[in-house]
Amino acid sequence: MATYLGTHGSKIQNYTTDPDNPNTGEVWYNDTSNALKFQYPNTTTGGSWRTGGSLNTARTQTTGAGASGTSAIAFGGEAPPRTGATELYDGTSWTEVNDLTTARQNMSGAGTATAAVAFGGVDTAITNLTEMWNGTNWTEVNNLTTARSGMGGTGATNTASLTFGGNTPPVSALTENWNGTNWTEVNDLNTARQYIAAAGTPSSALSVGGNPAPGSAVTESWNGTNWTEITDLNTPRERASGFGTDNTSALVFGGLVPGSPRTGASELWNGSSWVEQNDLATGRSLMGSTQGPVSSGLAFGGGTPSPSALTEEWTGAGAPIGAWATSGNLNTASRVFMKGGAGTKDAALAIGGIPAPTNAKTESYNGTNWTEVNDLNTGRGNGGSAGTQTAALAFGGSSGATNYNATELWNGSNWTTVPATINTNRNTAAANGTTTSALFYGGYDGTNWVAVTESYNGSTWTEVNDLNTARYEIMGCGADNTSALAFGGYTPPNMRDLTEVWNGTNWTEVNNLNTGRSNAGGSGTATAALCFGGSPIPPSGAITESWNGVSWVEVADLNVNRREMGSAGSGGNTAALAFGGETTPGVTAATEEWSGSTIATKTISTD
Repeated sequence: MATYLGTHGSKIQNYTTDPDNPNTGEVWYNDTSNALKFQYPNTTTGGSWRTGGSLNTARTQTTGAGASGTSAIAFGGEAPPRTGATELYDGTSWTEVNDLTTARQNMSGAGTATAAVAFGGVDTAITNLTEMWNGTNWTEVNNLTTARSGMGGTGATNTASLTFGGNTPPVSALTENWNGTNWTEVNDLNTARQYIAAAGTPSSALSVGGNPAPGSAVTESWNGTNWTEITDLNTPRERASGFGTDNTSALVFGGLVPGSPRTGASELWNGSSWVEQNDLATGRSLMGSTQGPVSSGLAFGGGTPSPSALTEEWTGAGAPIGAWATSGNLNTASRVFMKGGAGTKDAALAIGGIPAPTNAKTESYNGTNWTEVNDLNTGRGNGGSAGTQTAALAFGGSSGATNYNATELWNGSNWTTVPATINTNRNTAAANGTTTSALFYGGYDGTNWVAVTESYNGSTWTEVNDLNTARYEIMGCGADNTSALAFGGYTPPNMRDLTEVWNGTNWTEVNNLNTGRSNAGGSGTATAALCFGGSPIPPSGAITESWNGVSWVEVADLNVNRREMGSAGSGGNTAALAFGGETTPGVTAATEEWSGSTIATKTISTD
């Protein structure tokens, strides 16, 4: 196990494992990898942006609403010219529907894809116009008390909304509450602003950033009655966007930063502080966004400065921020293509590899060191494996030009060849499960890459329904033969980002990896997994992504770029082991442990 020296203030402490609950700002030294690590304020969630379907009408100064990243409405903006175009998002693509009654830009809005409200903005002049969306049409309803543009707006329906700030002119602190029929003035913001990012509901909201200042970092919290100034943003900005369900949880992104170009910077509010997150792929201002939770949302349109049709999907749920810590090396450093591996972060097997004569080697890990144990009966690399440190299976794989169908059983001391053989001899396939319930899928049969899936019941291998896409150098994980996740791989000439989920009967395509790759490591279950490293090296050889059951989120990279490594871990996306493999140049015996439940670290300079 890696050893750490930690400091917090004047306190110095030795750690034999990652500290369970490091204090915010705590620094510790990893004397194995000679790295200094720093504890982020946020230790539980991380997120990232990925590209979604483009709007039909590119536009800036647009507005939007919606409950999640799979259900949204976009309306109005500057195309040019000024537009009333309205589009609905279904999680994949945008569809044009009926326009606003009055084309306008720089307005605000709230609600869902089927029940939204649009208010204020600029048509030929600053307006107080309010329109309500019923899922089919826009209808004019009672106006704002005061015409204005560039204000913030929040609300989960078209019958309850809050709007604040904006330009009347002059810049305003005015706050109004919509009850589905009328607007009512309530208590003002403490600081008059326009071009404000907003999140929440009429009873619990945030007002973030804006202009003047220029590019304010001011954040105010609304409790249903009054505004209170709270912790500022890390990056002052105006013309940003945001979403969130209340004043304790929000994401703010994009905008204009004083003295800088348009930014993609994203910050997460956790109820007490702003935590920097992964940036938008493209920095933009005046985007539309959804109104839902911080776990799933959209940013669409905006100015780059040209009007944009780009949609980016945020996924931030259930992705632990963690760290890779270097531990004890393998005894045999010359092995690559160790797709074989079984067990957990603290109790694992390294099985086989390439080249001979090391391809029969088996090593056992106790959480600190690797020990050589009895060899496989049939040496092989790129084979499949399943099970634990004391009860494992090894099957398939190859040695040179020969693909094997033999299955061997590990009892904690020795390997025994069992009568069961796989039906399609192949290598670089993915595998998961136990000694009595395993799955083997994809791979290369010596002539073609295949989609073949086979299920093991403890005595025989049976072919079941194929993967949707044939590929080799694929990775996968799962608890048994009824549940699995298959990701990445290679179908010449392309590294694949494909992800499929197995439900015991069929494979279903789900959201892709952010970075396509082959020969990666992987561990976890169908609902919580990690993918790490892979080809090419670089750029994929250190990248780690966390699967939350819905989407992949990039987390902390491996310390050693590598592919064709062994991997183990049954701790979902919170605990994993990566060992051996090919690096640049040569091969490595390095072992790394992933801890993601409470650790949120980054390596900092020791200079």
